[in-house]
Amino acid sequence: MATTIGRPFPDTFAPRPANGPVDGVVRVPGSKSITNRALLVAALADGESELLDALHSDDTRFMAAALTELGVAVDTDEAGDRFTVRGGGGTFPAERADLFVGNSGTTMRFLTAALPLGRGVFRIDGVPRMRQRPLAPLLGALRQLGADAESELATGAPPVVVRAAGLPGGHARMAGSESSQYFTALLLAGPYAREGVEIAVDGELVSTPYLPLTASVMAAFGVEAELDREEWRTLRVRAGQRYRGRRFRVEPDASNASYFFAAAAATGGRVRVEGLGSGSSQGDLRFLDVLAAMGAFVTEEADAVEVRGPAGGTLRGVDRDLGPISDTAQTLAAIAPFAAEPTTIRGIAHARLKETDRVGALATELRRLGQGVEEFADGLTIHPAPIIPADIATYDDHRMAMSFAITALRAPGVRIQDPGCVAKTFPGFFDRLDELTG
Repeated sequence: MATTIGRPFPDTFAPRPANGPVDGVVRVPGSKSITNRALLVAALADGESELLDALHSDDTRFMAAALTELGVAVDTDEAGDRFTVRGGGGTFPAERADLFVGNSGTTMRFLTAALPLGRGVFRIDGVPRMRQRPLAPLLGALRQLGADAESELATGAPPVVVRAAGLPGGHARMAGSESSQYFTALLLAGPYAREGVEIAVDGELVSTPYLPLTASVMAAFGVEAELDREEWRTLRVRAGQRYRGRRFRVEPDASNASYFFAAAAATGGRVRVEGLGSGSSQGDLRFLDVLAAMGAFVTEEADAVEVRGPAGGTLRGVDRDLGPISDTAQTLAAIAPFAAEPTTIRGIAHARLKETDRVGALATELRRLGQGVEEFADGLTIHPAPIIPADIATYDDHRMAMSFAITALRAPGVRIQDPGCVAKTFPGFFDRLDELTG
């Protein structure tokens, strides 16, 4: 069951078939990744910040609500796509809080690292799936930095209890194979650790494009994060830096734009997204390279992107390592049935630890649609076949719902179960899709 805040959705929804090439300009709301980073940075900053074009969704509402519980003044203007935050100067006013973050992984991880900056006892928990999502590497790194943070049930997962007295900081080592969000969390808190933070990466670091994204948000508020962008062996934030409140504009969400770009590719149509362009710091915009390899025509401007699909929407199969941009793996899988050859997606073992086991869920639902699927440890190969109409389970995972809604554009009879899960990052997704197909 979805963790949607305050919006009714039907139990099952059938997206309207495109009945031909789609054609339109789509407004995509602000990036969830950027909004939640900026909310926490603004909460720690000196002075007031105004976040413009910000995303209002379940994930960002959970972050804003948690910050409010911690004593930070957060004014929410959903109609104006805006948050106003009065920062706490590197700490949190509350001395005790019991926080609930639903299934928002960014909120859980970012706050777990930031809570030691306060003073008091804090507990943070989420939905049952959140209690299955690992947090042990981050907790271990925090203890190396002098924090008192532990898994309440000794499972290495939430709930987490933090007994905060300021963060000493220093040096820590952490495995890079599970989530770059652990590293982002430590970087965001790093300026206010007494000795700063230096994090050594053990093994390969996944989803590396999110680290420059983090650094760009931090830089906008006046703090430098030092990243070893060649080898990804060491990340550092020096002590003595402070975030400064400011007006900050959030660019459209590249991950959510991927569904509309895929709609253009799969229907042989055209989609243009404005406000998102070649200067974006979001790694998921590189999904455009995948679509180009499948035969789509991509135009990137400074402040806009346009995708045109091949005539008839017949795509080429591809073999891609999507480890750095794993949130787009479901988008690719959902249009793979329209390719002339098999499509292989590799490098996404860590996606099994997200809102659901995304590799296993994709294999199950694609087979339900009549596709041939070979599943392996870090990905899958999809052998395209005529689509069998079916109801698609979404596993309370917003990206399952949005991805297979694109499949439905060319496959009447495909219906999405629990469509309300899209409220996690894009509450108006189905309205925007209807506008495009209408």
